[in-house]
Amino acid sequence: MLIFVNGKFCKNPNLTVAEDFFYSGLDKPGNISNPVGSAVTPVNVAQIAGLNTLGISAVRIDYAPYGQNPPHTHPRATEILTVLEGTLLVGFVTSNPENRLFTKVLNKGDVFVFPIGLIHFQFNIGHTNAVAIAGLSSQNPGVFTIANAMFGSDPAVDPDFLAMAFQLEKNMVEYLQSRFWYANN
Repeated sequence: MLIFVNGKFCKNPNLTVAEDFFYSGLDKPGNISNPVGSAVTPVNVAQIAGLNTLGISAVRIDYAPYGQNPPHTHPRATEILTVLEGTLLVGFVTSNPENRLFTKVLNKGDVFVFPIGLIHFQFNIGHTNAVAIAGLSSQNPGVFTIANAMFGSDPAVDPDFLAMAFQLEKNMVEYLQSRFWYANN
């Protein structure tokens, strides 16, 4: 009998092996030669089957100088980020109606928390590469990069709707929709 939990099949506990709880590779930098200047290396239930139902995952984030992890949200997880190298400007915005911005400049060894579901970002303000490790409170945190979701959806969101929602001219929305939206994860 197969049991399906959190979108994944659970392995019979009698058949599990050490590899079901192991990942190798967070020591390797991601490819930051891309339009946003960052790379996210996830370690979640897709990489470690043994994480299913445990409520944790991790990511390594590499940043080029002035690279960013663009505004995004994790609908199923709080994130705690630790800077290993470099200097990052990080922040999150609270929900409506306040839309309050919380930001902080982080240096090596500093830690910052992004509450579940809130839009947040990281920006390398340094002249050298930066590296961070983050823990997330879900084995499958999900990620929605805001610009990609709104301007890079397939099929496209109606440009008249987006023009009104973002208070932009329709030709600007169409230009944004024509862009290649890079997913760094």
